[in-house]
Amino acid sequence: MTTEPLIAIDAMGGDEGVSVMIAGAALARQRHPNFRFLLVGDKNEIKSTLNKYPNLIDNCEILHTNDIVSSDDKVSRDLLRRSKRTSMGSAIDAVKSGKASAAVSAGNTGALLAIASFALRSMPRIDRPALAALLPTMKDSDVVMLDLGANTECDARNLVQFAVMGAAYSRVIYGVEKPSVKLLNIGTEEIKGKDSVREASVYLTDANNLPLSFLGYTEADKINSGDVDVIVCDGYSGNIALKAVEGAARFVTDLLKRAFTSSIRSKFGFLVSRPATELLRHHLDPNNHNGAVFMGLNGVIVKSHGSANQKGVANAIEVAARLVEDKITDRIAEDIKSIDGLPNLGDNEAVKDREENSK
Repeated sequence: MTTEPLIAIDAMGGDEGVSVMIAGAALARQRHPNFRFLLVGDKNEIKSTLNKYPNLIDNCEILHTNDIVSSDDKVSRDLLRRSKRTSMGSAIDAVKSGKASAAVSAGNTGALLAIASFALRSMPRIDRPALAALLPTMKDSDVVMLDLGANTECDARNLVQFAVMGAAYSRVIYGVEKPSVKLLNIGTEEIKGKDSVREASVYLTDANNLPLSFLGYTEADKINSGDVDVIVCDGYSGNIALKAVEGAARFVTDLLKRAFTSSIRSKFGFLVSRPATELLRHHLDPNNHNGAVFMGLNGVIVKSHGSANQKGVANAIEVAARLVEDKITDRIAEDIKSIDGLPNLGDNEAVKDREENSK
């Protein structure tokens, strides 16, 4: 990398807290010797753990905080008021002040979104931030999917903005000039789905100046097919789909484990097929795809899964650094201008006309 990003890490977040977050930072630093870190949290705990990782000691700063955001904390005015005293809020504030290039946290997702939105605000022309992540596919590259839970209800305007942001993310990660985009729906026919989805489809179909290639609808069973670069949906549908994909992956791996240990013959079969099963396990391991991004904010905030191991945390840190290096916020700001001058969303007449013409 050409830059030397300083990544703020909420060292107190996640199921394991300091031990895994710092181990992940050490692994990321091992892979990328130019990474530097701002470790935010209890300085005594951080220093005690830091002694195990000599490669980090001279390449990080510690910002002491007494308070944390727990997994049980509800989004409230009180939480926002005390957020700057917490490790999560202080990490985000470091991005706001320009001290850090990005922030990574494995803490409470709802709180992270609320605090980040309150501190950083949405970018111009972006109504709401969206949670985007990379999901594994049958092809060589992953698919960008958003929104995965930040907004339970979205209108057509939100979905169009998500499409532009998701396409920008895909270009950064894979270098595709005009990423292909589909809307998640209950069918592929034009008349299927909610008004907001159908209206967004009409808009995206007619907007030839957008920096993406809109290909219509996709269904949930095609999420991992690899036939599209970006899948767009509201946060309610996206979160359910994500949990279903994760559950299916665990089901497959657990089923294989049970099958291969059921008898002497099956254990022998496991030894023969071990290279293939190891490849499958690696492909389905959520730690290899860890690092969801809050798109549309004035700063890079990456959410690591609370149960991620050090490899997963390192991947989340690498996602943050990559987005900083490729100036994702600048790209989105430029791309979102392409929506200007197009017909206003909110009028369903275009949807009705399209459906009449399809009959």
